[in-house]
Amino acid sequence: MRIPQDKLISQINSLFNPRSIAIVGLPRGLKAGKLFLLALLDQGYPGEIYPVNPKAEEIDGLKSYPSLSAIPNPVDLAIILTPHKITLPVIKECAEKGVKGVVLFTAGYKETGTDEGSNREQEIVRIAQSAGMRIIGPNGMGLYSPKTGISFFPQLSKEPGTVGIISHSGSLTNILGYVAPKKGIRFSKVVSLGNECDLNSADFLEYLGNDSDTQLIGAYVEGIKDGSRFFRALKNASFEKPVVIWKVGLTPEGSQAAVSHTGAMTGTVDIWKGIAKQGGAVQVVGIEEWIDTLMAFSLLPIDPGNRVAIISGPGGLAVSAAEACGREKLKLAELLPKTRKILAEFVPDTGTSLKNPVDVGLTASLDMDIYIEAARTVAKDPNVDIITMIGVGFSDETNKKYTDAMIQARKEFNKPFMIVNVPGLNSEFAETFCNAGIPFFESAERAMKSCAKLVRYYRWLQRIKKPS
Repeated sequence: MRIPQDKLISQINSLFNPRSIAIVGLPRGLKAGKLFLLALLDQGYPGEIYPVNPKAEEIDGLKSYPSLSAIPNPVDLAIILTPHKITLPVIKECAEKGVKGVVLFTAGYKETGTDEGSNREQEIVRIAQSAGMRIIGPNGMGLYSPKTGISFFPQLSKEPGTVGIISHSGSLTNILGYVAPKKGIRFSKVVSLGNECDLNSADFLEYLGNDSDTQLIGAYVEGIKDGSRFFRALKNASFEKPVVIWKVGLTPEGSQAAVSHTGAMTGTVDIWKGIAKQGGAVQVVGIEEWIDTLMAFSLLPIDPGNRVAIISGPGGLAVSAAEACGREKLKLAELLPKTRKILAEFVPDTGTSLKNPVDVGLTASLDMDIYIEAARTVAKDPNVDIITMIGVGFSDETNKKYTDAMIQARKEFNKPFMIVNVPGLNSEFAETFCNAGIPFFESAERAMKSCAKLVRYYRWLQRIKKPS
C-alpha cells in the first residue's frame, strides 16, 4: 500500500535521526556484529546505545539487556543481528515496544528461493506494517550519516557532505565510504538496503530527492521491484539534483548473481535504458566509473561548459586526451592568438605544440614553471571553459609546487581544473587536489567521460525545465 510522500519522508527521516539505538544479538567477542557497535562509538553517536544479549550483563562498558522489552526507555532504531530462525519473536518485540525502524542484518529470507524463507519474510513485513514500523533489509547494513553520528562500519568519515548513496550492496557502501574522502566526496546520508522486504530504492530516491542536505545522489542498483514507481521517483529526483546510477543485472550472468545476492528481479537492458534516459539518470558501469563520476559531480561546478583546453607534457597522452574529448562530444577550445603568443614566450621550441592540446614537452617535468605558466595563461583565455592538466614532476618538491600552483590558479581564475596522472608515476598528491576541489583522474579518458556526463546532465535539465 502506497503511503503519502510526507509520511514516507518523515518515517525515513526518523531512521536517520534516532535518539536511541538497540543492537539485538550483539556479540561480546570480535565477531561481524560487533562492527555495528564499534561504528557508532567511532562516530561519536550522541544518543543512547542499548546492547541486547541475554548472556551478557555488560558489553564494552555498556549495560546489556536480556531483551528489548527489558530496556526501560524508548528505542527508536533496532539493529537485529540474531539468526533468521529466531528473528520473528524479536520483530514482534520491536513492534510491541514502539520501535520506529529496524535494520535487519541477518540473511536467510526470500533470497534463499525457499518457501520457508519467503513465508518468514512475509510474516516479518506483516508485523512491521501493522505496527507502522519500517524495515531496512534483510541482508542489509543499514544507515550511515555523519551529521547524526550513525554508521554501519568503523573508521568512516565523520565529516558531513552533500552526497547521498543508495546501495543494494553493503560491501560496496563500505568500500565507497573508505575511498570517497580521498576523492573529495563527503556524505549526507547512505543506506545499504539489502533485500528490500519493506523500504526500497524508490522510497530512498524519493526521500533523498527531497532532502535539503543532499545535492547529489549515487545508487548501486541490482533489481527494481516496481518499475513505474522507480521511474517516477528517479525523474522527480533528477529534476532537483543529479542521480548517478550503476545498474547491474543486465546480462544473464549478472542477473543470476544479483538474484542469488539479494533475490532481485533485474530486468532487461532495453527496458533499463528507457527508464534511465527518460528519468534523467547519469548512467555508469563499474566501481571506477561510479566513483569518478561522483567525484566530478561533487567537485566540478554546475554546468562547467564543454570547451576543454588540454595541457600535457607527454605528447601521446595529449593526443589521446584530445581523442577522448571528441569521443565524448566535448569541444577542444579554440585558443586565442594572444594566448598562443604568450605561450610561445616560455614553451620550448622543440617537441612541443602551442595549439590545443598544448604540448609543453618533457622539459616541463623538470622545470615546473612551464606547466604553471601554461596553466595560468590558458585559464585567462575566455574561449576556455575547463582546463585539463596531464603530467607530474619527478620529485616530491616539484609535485608540491605543481599542486599548490594549480590550486591557486583554480581559485584565482575561477575556472574548473581536472588533473590527470601519468601512468606509473606517483599519485600520492591526488588527495590534496581532490580536497581542494580539483578532481584527479588516473587517465584522460576517465576524466573526459566523467566531465561529459556532467555536461550532458545539465543540458538535459535545461531542456526539461525550458518552458514549452
